[in-house]
Amino acid sequence: MNITLSVDEHVVKRARRAARAMGKSLNDLIRDHLAQLSAADVPQRDVEELRRLSAKAKGHSRGWRFNRDEIHVRS
Repeated sequence: MNITLSVDEHVVKRARRAARAMGKSLNDLIRDHLAQLSAADVPQRDVEELRRLSAKAKGHSRGWRFNRDEIHVRS
């Protein structure tokens, strides 16, 4: 479905730059955003996003781990 929007030209220029920096077109970016909005209440989407982000994680704990007391500390 095609949608017509009215958007300030400066916003469009900045949005196109941001999309290009992500390797996407502005159309792709808007389509992805609308898809995320429409699936906001689907838990499976959240699980998939967590897996995607976890797969990209490059952090290193340098051997440090939570211990039981630290996990259950409440402020």
